[in-house]
Amino acid sequence: MEKLTYVMLIERGKSYNKINKAMVIKHVEYIKKLDVAGQLVLCGATKGYPGVAGMIVFNAESYEEAEAICKSEPFVAEGYATYKLFTLRVGNKDNNYLL
Repeated sequence: MEKLTYVMLIERGKSYNKINKAMVIKHVEYIKKLDVAGQLVLCGATKGYPGVAGMIVFNAESYEEAEAICKSEPFVAEGYATYKLFTLRVGNKDNNYLL
C-alpha cells in the first residue's frame, strides 16, 4: 500500500501563549519520533499568518492514521492548539508533476 502525504496545519488555541519550554521539548520529541519512523517530510513554524503556529508534513498509510498522528501531537493533545488536516497530492518528476 502506498503511503499518502498529509499536511497538519497547527492553529493557535486560546492557551497557546502559555506554552512553556517543557511543552516545546515534548513537541520537538514528537517530531523526532515521526522522523525516526520515516514519516516526517518537513515541518516548521509559520510567519505572517495570524492564528497559525506552524505545520507538519508527514506520510501515513491512511487518513485515520494521519488523524491519530495529529491528535497525539503534544500541543493538540494538551489543548494548546487545534489543527486542520489535508491530504496532499505531491507532484514530482516521478508522476510528471500531476499532469
